[in-house]
Amino acid sequence: MRRHRHCGSDANKKPITQRLNLTSSPSHFPLPMRLQQILGPLILLATAMATPIVDLGYARYQGMVNTDTNVTTFLGIRYAAAPMNGLRFHAPTPPTPVTDLQQAIEQPAQCYQDPSTGTSPTNPLRRRQVSNVSSEDCLFLRYTYIMFVLREISNNGLRSVYYPSDAVGVPVGGLPTLIYIHGGGYFLGSSSQFRGTDLIAQSNRGVVVVIVQYRLGLFGFLAGNKVKKNGALNAGLLDQEFALRWVNKHISKFGGDPSKVVVWGESAGAGSVLQQIVANGGQTKPQLFRGAITSSTYLPSQYNYNDPIPEFLYNEVVSQANCTNATDSMACLRATDVQILATANQDISAGAFFGTVLWTPVVDGEFIQQRPTLSLAQGKVNGEALLSVTNAFEGTIFVNQTAATSSNATQFAFELFPQFSSTDASRVGSLYAGLGAQPFQSNAILGESILICPTYFLLRAFAGRAFKGEFAIPPGFHGADIEYYFPSVLIDVPEIPTQPLYNNTAFIDAFAQSFISFAISLDPNVKVDPQSLTPEWNKWDKERRTEMVFNKTEADIPHIMPAKTSEALLERCRFWESVGGITGQ
Repeated sequence: MRRHRHCGSDANKKPITQRLNLTSSPSHFPLPMRLQQILGPLILLATAMATPIVDLGYARYQGMVNTDTNVTTFLGIRYAAAPMNGLRFHAPTPPTPVTDLQQAIEQPAQCYQDPSTGTSPTNPLRRRQVSNVSSEDCLFLRYTYIMFVLREISNNGLRSVYYPSDAVGVPVGGLPTLIYIHGGGYFLGSSSQFRGTDLIAQSNRGVVVVIVQYRLGLFGFLAGNKVKKNGALNAGLLDQEFALRWVNKHISKFGGDPSKVVVWGESAGAGSVLQQIVANGGQTKPQLFRGAITSSTYLPSQYNYNDPIPEFLYNEVVSQANCTNATDSMACLRATDVQILATANQDISAGAFFGTVLWTPVVDGEFIQQRPTLSLAQGKVNGEALLSVTNAFEGTIFVNQTAATSSNATQFAFELFPQFSSTDASRVGSLYAGLGAQPFQSNAILGESILICPTYFLLRAFAGRAFKGEFAIPPGFHGADIEYYFPSVLIDVPEIPTQPLYNNTAFIDAFAQSFISFAISLDPNVKVDPQSLTPEWNKWDKERRTEMVFNKTEADIPHIMPAKTSEALLERCRFWESVGGITGQ
C-alpha cells in the first residue's frame, strides 16, 4: 500500500526563534536608549515564550509551533537510553542526563526494520520529514500540544508529542492524552509515518497526542533461556511500558492530564495494546491508562520463552552472528556489529510462512505471565474501558491467493500453526468448509484466528465496558481504515494493495471522531461533533452483542448502523479459544 495523503504543509513548523528576528541590538532595533531599556526585558520574555522549551529533568527540549494551527510539536524526545552495545537486549533504562538544549524539530531514526518489506518512507513527493534511517538508538517520542505522539525508533527511546497551544507554544492544559502505538507486525513501522496533528484536528483541539517507537524484530523480541538469564524478554513491550510511565510522569508539562490517558494501536500496535492490557497480571501500578482502543487486534502465536520455537530462533541468530562457539553467546551478540544482526533479522524473517512473522512477544512469566487468552478469560486486565474495531476482511492480504486456490483449508491450517496435529487441522477444515471457495476459507482462517477472534476475547474481558465496531467499506482489507483517521499517513508497503478511499467527508468525520470521542470521554456517544452520522452506540456485552458497522450503500451513501454479532463467527472464535494452548495464543 502506498499512501501519501497530506493535509497542509509543515513549512511553518520551524522553531519560532527562526521565524522571529527579535533583538535588542541597535542595528536591528533602532529605538531610543531609554525605550530599549524599558522594552528589552519584555522582548526577551516574548522571545522565550515563543520558543516552547520543556524541562524533563534529564534534558531540556525545544519544540516548534505551527502558528497557522497553534499546534506545538516535539519530535524525537528521548524517553530511554539508547539500547546499544552493553544495553542491547536489556530492559530500557532512563536516559543519560544532558545539559545542552536538545532540538526536537526533526524526525528521529526508526528502529531496525526488515528492508524487504519496503516500509522505509522514501517517496520524494512527501511534504513532511520522515526518517528512513535505521538505528539502535531509536527510543524516542513525538509530541504535539493537543496531540502527544510517542515514537520509538531503532536506536533508543524516542517519542514525538503534539499538543494544542497558543501562538507561542503554551499548552492548553488538562487535556486527555492519546498515546498511539504503530503497527507493522513487530518487525517494521515508525512514528514518522503518522502525523499527530490529524488526530488533533478531529478532536477540535481536545487532546494531546503521543506516538511511540519501540524496538522491533530480533532487537525487541529475541527470546530463549539465554535471554531470560542475561537480558530482557519482550524488550519491545518493555519499551512501550517505559514510554507509558514517561507519559504518566511528564505529560502534564505538555498540557496533558495523566489521569486521562487512552492508549491506541492498529494491527501489531493493537496487539501491543492487548499486551499492555494483560501485563503484570492486569495489576500494573500505577494505572498507566484508563481506556484502550484496538484497531485490528493482532495476536499471532505467542509461545513460552523457552519453547522449542523461540529457542530455535535464538540459535539461528547466534549462528548467523558467528557466536556458536562463544562461551557467552549473549555477550557475543552484544559485541556483534549491528549490521550483521540487521542482516540476520532479515534473513531469518524471510523464512517464515507466507503472511506470518517470527519475531513476536512471548510468555515470559513476569511481564506477560500467561497466554493472553487465559488472562482475558480470567478478567485479569488493566484499564477501565475498551473500544475495538475490526475490518470486514482482515486476512486476505496475508494469504497467498494463488497458492490457496490449489490448497485446502485443512492444509492451510496445518501450515499456519506449526504445532497443530493433522487432527487439529482437519477440525479447522470442517469448521470453515461452508465459507465459500478455498481462498475465502483460508482468508477467513487467518483473519479470524489472529485478528478478529482476539478482539472478541478482549470484548468479553471488558463486557459492559466495551464498544465494538466494524469497518466494512469495500474491500475492507486489513489496514484500509488507517487513512480515515490518519489522512496524511505515509505507508509504503508494496505487498499491501492500495485500497480506494471512500472520500465522503461526513463518513470520514463520523468514523474518525468515534475514536477521538472515546479517547476524551470513554464513550463514543459523547460526540466531538453532535451532528455526526453515527447513531446511538450500545455497549457490547454477553447479552447484547451489538456492534457499529461503518459501510456505504451501492449508491455511495454512508451507511452506519448497529448490527448483531454473527453467532456463527462467535462459535468459530470459541473453537480458536479452545485450541489456544496449541496455537500459542
